[in-house]
Order: sequence, then C-alpha cells, then structure tokens
Amino acid sequence: MHPVSRRRFLAVSAASAGTAAALALGAPSALAAPSGRAAGGRRPFGRHGSPAARRTPQTLYVDPLGRGDFTTVRDAVTAAAGSGWTLVLAPGVYRETVVLDATRTEAAWIGASEDPRDVVIVYDNAAGTAKPGGGTYGTTGSATTTLQAAGFTARWITFANDWLRADHPDITGTQAVAVKVQGDRSAFHHCRFLGHQDTLYADSMSLTAFARQYYAHCYVEGDVDFVFGRATAVLERCHFRTLSRTDLTGAPYGFVFAPSTAGANPLGQLVTGSRISSEAPDAFYKLARPWVPSSDTTARPMLTVRDTRMDAGIDAAAPYTNMSASFPWQSQRFAEYRNTGPGARITVPENRPQLTRDQARSATREAYLGDWEPWKGEC
Repeated sequence: MHPVSRRRFLAVSAASAGTAAALALGAPSALAAPSGRAAGGRRPFGRHGSPAARRTPQTLYVDPLGRGDFTTVRDAVTAAAGSGWTLVLAPGVYRETVVLDATRTEAAWIGASEDPRDVVIVYDNAAGTAKPGGGTYGTTGSATTTLQAAGFTARWITFANDWLRADHPDITGTQAVAVKVQGDRSAFHHCRFLGHQDTLYADSMSLTAFARQYYAHCYVEGDVDFVFGRATAVLERCHFRTLSRTDLTGAPYGFVFAPSTAGANPLGQLVTGSRISSEAPDAFYKLARPWVPSSDTTARPMLTVRDTRMDAGIDAAAPYTNMSASFPWQSQRFAEYRNTGPGARITVPENRPQLTRDQARSATREAYLGDWEPWKGEC
C-alpha cells in the first residue's frame, strides 16, 4: 500500500479502518469502525457539556462543524489567555499547527468522544520544508503541536504529522514532529502520536529546565528516533510501534528512543509496563541511540526500559547504537530490567546493561516524578 494512504485516512476520517496497514496501529481496538459520536451525532461534546451547558466558565468547545465556540484549536487557544482553561474537542480532523505558549498554564484538552481515533490534530511540515519568506522549519518548527505551558493535560487525542518522505524526495530534512512538549507537569492519557521521524519530542524549555512528563496508555508510532528529547519522561503502559520502510533495503530501519538528557539531570526517560511491536522484519530496529545535541555536548542521555515486552522487530543482539562516534552509547545511562519477548533476549550480555534489584527500586514513576502524581484521578 502506498504510504500516501495515511494522508487520505486523516483527511477522510480519524477512525477509518481501511488504511490500517499504512498506519501500523497494531492493536485490534485501533481498527474498529468509527463510533456514532465521530460521525456527527447530536451530542458532539459527549458528557462534557456544550456551549449551552458549559461545564465551567473556563471551558471552551471546539467543533469543525461549527457547533462549538470555535472551529479550530488554534483560535480556541488564542481565546484562552491565562491559566486554567479546558478545551473540549468534538470529533474531527483539525488540520492546523497549534502553539500553547508558556503563559497558558494548567490547561486541559479533552477529546469529547473519549476515543483518540476520533479527534486528530495534524499537519505536514518537515524540518526541510520551505518556510514562507525563506529558510526551512527545522526540527522544532516542524511540530504540528507545540506545548510549552506547565501543568498541561491531554486525554483521548491523536497528535499527528503526516509528512511523508515518498512525497518529497527532494527534501533531506525529514524530521517531522507530531508534538513537541516542553512544559513541566505535562500529562497525556489515552493519546496517540502518529508520525515517522521524530514523532514525539519530549523536551523542556531550556537546557537547565528539568521538565517532568507522563504518558499513560498511549500509542506512539514511527521509524527514526520517534521518542526523543531531554525531558524526565515516564511512559507507562504504552504501545510503541515501529513502521516498515520502502526507501531502505536493509537494517536498521530506525531507532525507537533517542534521549538527550542533560548531564546535570539524574532522571531521563523511563519506559515501564509497555510493549514494542513492529511491522518491519525481525531485528530491523534498534531500541535506542543517545542524542548528544550540538547545543549541549555535556548531555548524558538516560533511558531505562523495564517490565516491557519487545517483539522480534528489536535487534536483541545489538539493541543500542551510536548517533555519533564521539558519544558512544556505552558511556551513557542506558539500562533494562525484567523485559520479555524475543527482542529482549540477552544473547550478548555486554550489549544489554541490566539494573540490579536494588537499582530497580529507584526506577519507578514515583521516583521520577516526585510529588506530582498525574496517574491519580479520572482517566
């Protein structure tokens, strides 16, 4: 199937089952037919109120069909100045770029149908895409959604970037970010992140800012470094799916994680109770490689993967590799603990650093996130 089907999927219906192969969604529940709520029912905002029955004075309703306060997420964000606003998004495809700046703290975005397939925020810029007025967007500028404010929460939303290499063979800057998250205390529950290269950018506002982020029951897909950045990020009970590629003839197709943790930060990325599946051939993906960016050559990338099933797409014999020979992965902070599946087999022990039981006691969501407990409350 030609990869352009992904764009057709997003343009027609956020929940279409006809292009499942192109999306590589994997989980059977992701292939279900659109719900009645997604098809434009009488209650586009579900149980979350409406403009006529507003949940709170700081709740705004967004619907592309015009039944809310705004038809675009961007316009709703502009109107929601200050702290504590909630946006309820009706089912639909929102083709736009959105920036939630640092002044709009304690915001919440809710997918009204409570099915992330129904609410999709998507655009198609890449790092090498030409900007109006000259230059290119770069990796950060390619993001469909940029979230800078502290205290952000999203539930039941798909964040996507549907830029495709096959459509742009002349562009070499193929990073295409679905969402860049920079704020401290940013939480995502039951969300999806769709893209290819650099899908989920878990970052912070500056080199010295340690942003805590939490992703629970989420789905993330991609090929190259598709979960990356310097945030202290806990990814719990998530499903990561590696995509097939037609532009390469051999392994590796890509890398799941690429942390760039600051050297002064004791905590980087923690993946726990999750699954890594693949539509690519066996052993065609690396689990991770360290990213030491030119803007912070003192970075010491940190990733711990524990209690996670790795399917055969992960290269069990050599799951890590270097992004630069100057910063070998062995000098970084990579570790595993009690993982299962063919991609987690320890066939070359020196290539699979393991935590001890005592060390594992400090590799928990509580230890990483401190007094912030985003897993509590309604999900």
